[in-house]
Amino acid sequence: MKEIAIVGGGPAGALCGERLASAGFQVTIYDERLVWEKPCGGGLTHKAIEAYPFLLDSPQPKKIVRKAELISSSGHRAQFEMNHPIVIYARKVLNGLLLDRAIAAGCAAVCSRVTNVKTNGPRVSLMAGGEERFSDFIVLAAGARNQLLPETTALGSKDLEVTLGYFVPTEEDIIKVKFLKQFEGYLWSFPRADHLSVGICAKMGQTSTPVLRGHLDAFFEEEKIPRAGAQFYSHVLPSPQAKTIRSRKIMGRNWAMAGDAAATVDPITGEGLYYALRSGDLLAQAIAAGQPELYPEQLRAAFSADLEFAANIAKKVFRGTFLGGAITTRMVQLLNYSPAFRDLIRDVFSGSQDYRSLKRRLWNQLGITVAEFTRSFLDPRTIACARASAPSSADNREP
Repeated sequence: MKEIAIVGGGPAGALCGERLASAGFQVTIYDERLVWEKPCGGGLTHKAIEAYPFLLDSPQPKKIVRKAELISSSGHRAQFEMNHPIVIYARKVLNGLLLDRAIAAGCAAVCSRVTNVKTNGPRVSLMAGGEERFSDFIVLAAGARNQLLPETTALGSKDLEVTLGYFVPTEEDIIKVKFLKQFEGYLWSFPRADHLSVGICAKMGQTSTPVLRGHLDAFFEEEKIPRAGAQFYSHVLPSPQAKTIRSRKIMGRNWAMAGDAAATVDPITGEGLYYALRSGDLLAQAIAAGQPELYPEQLRAAFSADLEFAANIAKKVFRGTFLGGAITTRMVQLLNYSPAFRDLIRDVFSGSQDYRSLKRRLWNQLGITVAEFTRSFLDPRTIACARASAPSSADNREP
């Protein structure tokens, strides 16, 4: 195996290409746009920065954010400082950074759309720009709905989410996330270097586009975000079910998938950048070691099993109740009243708290959390502050 073709020049494909070229392979990356803007937050958590420090050290424009605010469906708010900052790039900038590194390592980059792939011959055949090309192995890193590989299927509607929002030419220094009542998704405001990415995501088929736009418009008004010069976007992203993460075929004799194509996305937060980078990296390591067949097992050990667990609890997180109120509302309230719970959420945001050990940690510190909540809640100063910051409208308010 000497020649590797990679379809998709995003984070998964570019990092995979860089690693393989550095190991001596002849790598060609095919992408019809190469560097393009993608409508998502663009946030890199601490675990991504820890694994790939160049993402923090690079000179490219980025936003380093240390504060976050969660807002419940009933208007409760909780701000907190993160233990580790989140680094936010515009996706066009991030993709350009990663692709430049791949090219510097020796990759060839072809700005062309791949229209057909055949993997049943002695070598992989692909059509790019009307010309047939060949490779020994092909990596598909071209998104969730790509159907190029004949041995695989694109993700279906139950494994996707719809996002829509605006790029707003204004600046902020805080990440905001708002939950909605009985809604699998959330609203967000992510600050980038010179603008905000403000949007909403929801499971595909859950609700109509006009309803999503209504929620988004209300969010703009509530947060007093200016609309002048805002640029609208919409996109479809992976939000995989547990059975899809568990059983999706991501590798064959002479092909493999990475990034969104392999459904490597957190089904609760929607975080995909770290998992895209890590999947491309792990695949490159397996190929370079001459054991590409180990890639699925390595991916599961690294994070797929944890994402499967997250998919199993996602619906409960967004729609479940605890102590008579929505779980998301109780979460926001506990953030205000319990330092122990605040530390837990900080670790979730940084990526240092995995889902499989989350339940055990919650139970282990439940007594501390309840004691802190009770003590803070009954403090007259806390009651006065809570009254001052309470939602002004009683509509739809939860206890």
